[in-house]
Amino acid sequence: MSHPLTDPIRAFAAGLPEAWEDHPWGESVFKVRKKVFVFLGVGEEGHVTVKLRDRHDEAMAFEWVKPSGYGLDRGGWVSCALPPDAPLDMVLGWIEESYRIVAPKKLVAVLDEEDHTS
Repeated sequence: MSHPLTDPIRAFAAGLPEAWEDHPWGESVFKVRKKVFVFLGVGEEGHVTVKLRDRHDEAMAFEWVKPSGYGLDRGGWVSCALPPDAPLDMVLGWIEESYRIVAPKKLVAVLDEEDHTS
């Protein structure tokens, strides 16, 4: 059985402009062009790693969020061991922020256009 937030997170990330799933290093990641904007953990654990700027402090206030290892923490990356009841809207907001940081400005503009037309 997978983590309850895995499917909605995967669907949201895949729905961002020009986002696609890749499987380097034996785990799932979502990329925009060739840049990773979210790492998804393997198995039921519900691990998500995102790059945050504006919401970094908000995320770090949760006991299930820590700075990422492998030097990623210097770039604002955080690793989240999501509890099953983690607020989905908040987590999706973090994924969108990570996308906005990593994606080319043209694709962020496409995302903004989509947000205004919904």
